Formats: sequence, structure tokens, C-alpha cells
Amino acid sequence: MPCYSLMVQGTTSDAGKSTLVAALCRILKRRGVRVAPFKPQNMALNSAVTVDGGEIGRAQALQALACGLAPHTDFNPVLLKPTTDKKAQVIIHGKVAIDLDAKAYHAYKPRAMGAVLESWARLTAEYECVVVEGAGSPAEINLRDRDIANMGFAEAVDCPVIIVADIDRGGVFAHLVGTLELLSPSEQNRVKGFVINRFRGDIGLLESGLTWLEARTGKPVLGVLPYLHGLMLDAEDAIATAAVGGKKAAKLKVVAPAYPRVSNHNDLDPLRLHPEVDFRWIGPGETPPAADLIVLPGSKAVRADLDWLRAQGWDKAIHKHLRYGGKLIGLCGGYQMLGRMIHDPQGLEGQPGSTPGLGVLAVETTLEAEKQLRNVSGHLSLPGRPAMTGYEIHLGVTRGEGLAKGAVELTDGVHDGAISADDQVFATYCHGVFDHPEALTALLAWAGMSESEQVDFAARREADLDRLADSVEAALDWEKLSPLLPGRAFQA
Repeated sequence: MPCYSLMVQGTTSDAGKSTLVAALCRILKRRGVRVAPFKPQNMALNSAVTVDGGEIGRAQALQALACGLAPHTDFNPVLLKPTTDKKAQVIIHGKVAIDLDAKAYHAYKPRAMGAVLESWARLTAEYECVVVEGAGSPAEINLRDRDIANMGFAEAVDCPVIIVADIDRGGVFAHLVGTLELLSPSEQNRVKGFVINRFRGDIGLLESGLTWLEARTGKPVLGVLPYLHGLMLDAEDAIATAAVGGKKAAKLKVVAPAYPRVSNHNDLDPLRLHPEVDFRWIGPGETPPAADLIVLPGSKAVRADLDWLRAQGWDKAIHKHLRYGGKLIGLCGGYQMLGRMIHDPQGLEGQPGSTPGLGVLAVETTLEAEKQLRNVSGHLSLPGRPAMTGYEIHLGVTRGEGLAKGAVELTDGVHDGAISADDQVFATYCHGVFDHPEALTALLAWAGMSESEQVDFAARREADLDRLADSVEAALDWEKLSPLLPGRAFQA
């Protein structure tokens, strides 16, 4: 049986590619199709640990969930994790392969394409349909040569393409027409239609524009997707800074610094979305405000982000916060920052050397070449020993007398992280500690919220995937899409 494929490309970053792929995956799964997600090349600092012991982009892990699958490295065979503005860690099939600057990576792309095609062959042999996500825009002229993320991939495997644009940004018709115009004739022929995302208002006012667009391009509009508020879906990379509406009176104020190389910031989504938590990301140039709890998230360049913290005054703010009895949580790279020193003798995240930490834990961290990648479960070392599940992605090994009381007791008997002797600091390498309802409630109680509503964010994520799929299913023209997808997706 042949495998169907459909690629979603966008006119811009954040046009809605990830969410549309997730929606299509969930719709097809519900219709009984064995479907898998795929993104040939991803650039993101949000990643997830896979069932086969590698890492992929967080969005592809969400799309796997939409398919009812465990995340696998074949779903995102090439992952780029920027370490500076000009350099990135290149991860092939879930493992670190090399660190390259942009020019060197351009020369490396043919090798990366080999990995992409290996994964593609495995997926198309196993599944009935593969829904593919592009990256950025296919009209980025400077990236067309040796492209493996958009049309270069689609042409190589003969995959049909739909293009999505975000009307909320403005200029949606210019985005779509301009993108199509900048493609080669064969690439233009590959485009089967357009989807307009994040529409709000009277659809009747848009119809004349849709008619013009179809006449101008000869391509059908496959759907206009409504703006959906409050979806809890893991972000590809951008930090969600918009205020969350509909909250009750906050019982706990929480802040976190948005440093330049923040990674896996979706760890903090349960705090941002919790109905009783006043959560804020604090960006560059903003004075760290008073809060009940400060959370230091992960980082892809810990020493550089630590320098940024000091330049922004966070070191003084954190020590003042602790003097006044505030609570502090460090996750992964944020945990490393809390120690006395961070050593990078091999220059794995920048220039070789050492940087003084914030000194609130009696530990030191040495960055080592072998990355720790694993899914974990266990119990927090807090009253009631609440259960937790999560994952580890880190280079460092942390040692010192400050580890006398671990923060997490893992099921393999290993104690991870540390809780300070004065009970003000909680530090762990485990991502996802806020995701489990019991763990979240316990951590909020530890931080000072005496009673809190228990919220299950895994259940919320599943419900929001279904809500997204329902909305997209109602908005798309399935008669026009039917030639591109398995026939049994349309059987009664």
C-alpha cells in the first residue's frame, strides 16, 4: 500500500505550521489512519527525549502525541540548537553530531539530507500517511541552495505542499502571493492550495479577497482557520508572553528571566497557565520584580546566560529575594547557575573556561561532552513524596556537599538535584517537574500557596489537541483535500 504524504509550509515563521500539522495528525488518527509527523530540519531550543533515546523538537513530540505515538528520532532527523547567534549544535537522529557555524552547516547539508531521507524511507514504509512540517518560509532566497527543510525536501521526495499564512499579522494576501511568486515553476506546481490561519471577525468581509486570491494564483483556498484562544500546545521555540485571561485572583506571584539562550521554556507553561498563579517572563531591560517564587529555566549556553543575568541585575535580585524568605527553583541549566562555579574546559558551549555561579548551592558543575538524554520518573523529596515524570537533556555533571538532600528520588534509586538546607532552593536536572498534577501542587505548596486547585496539564493538552482538531476539521475543505490523503480517511 503506498504511503500518502502532505507537507505544510508557511509564509513566515510562526504562521501556524506546527499547529496545523498537529491538527491534521489528530484528525487522521481519529479517522483510523496510521499517521506520523515529520519535520526534516528543525531549529529550536525546545526539545524532547524520544523513546529511542535521542532528542527531537518539542513540536514534533506534540505532533506524535496527536498521532497517538511515542516521540521518535525519525520524526525530526535533523535538529539545530543555537549556541550563539552564528553557531549551532547539529543533532542527527537524536544525537549530537557536530557544532558548526552557518557557513559550515551549509556545506554539511548534503550529509544532513542523507539522514533526512533515511528517516523518510523508514516512516513511509511503516505508516499510511506522513504529515510534514516545513521550516520558516520556502521563499527565503538565500537558503534555497541545498535546502533540506522546505521545497528542496518536497522536490526530492515528490511531496505535495499546502502553504499556510497568518492573517493576524496583516498582509496575508501579499504573503501568499509573494511566497508563490518566489518559487520555481516546478515548486509552484507542487503547491496544492492555501490555508489562512488565525482569522477573527466576519468571514463575509474576507470572501472577495479569497476569490481574488484563487483567480490570481490558480490555487484553491483550502480553509480559513479561526483564532483559538488559550490553547495549551507546546511551542516550537518562541516564548509565550501574552497574558492568560480568565484567571482567578492569584495566590502566588512567580517570575522567570527570559535569557537569550533559554531552552525548554515550556517547562514553565503549567505555571503560566495555572488559574491561581500570576506568572511573568521578565525580558531584557526589565527590572526583576518582587515575587514569591523565582524560577531559573534551562539554557543552551549556561555561562553566557549567567553573564546576561548579572548584567541585568538578577544576581542581586535573587540574593535579596532569598534574604527576604523567597523561594527559588533552578531547572537544568538554571540549576547549574545556582552553584559556585561552572567549568567548561572543552569549550562545549563557548570559549573554554570557568564562570562563577550565583553561589546559593554548595556545588560545582563541569560540562562534559556526553549529553545525558533519558526519560525519568520518580518522586519529589517534598511532603507526601508526590509522583513526577519528566526527562533529562544536559551536558553537565554536578558535584558537591550541597547535594546532601536530593530534590528528586528517581525510580532507579538515583537522587537528582538538591534542596538547600534552609529549604528555600529547589534544583533539579529533570525537565517536566511541573507537568504532573501531584508534583505541581506540592511545588506550589512548597513555594507558599497553602491550597491550590489541582490541574492536570497532560489532560488539558489532550483536550486542547481535540479542540484544535475539531476547529480545523470544520474549517477545511475536505473535498479538495481528499486526493492528497488516504481514501479511508473519508469513509463513513
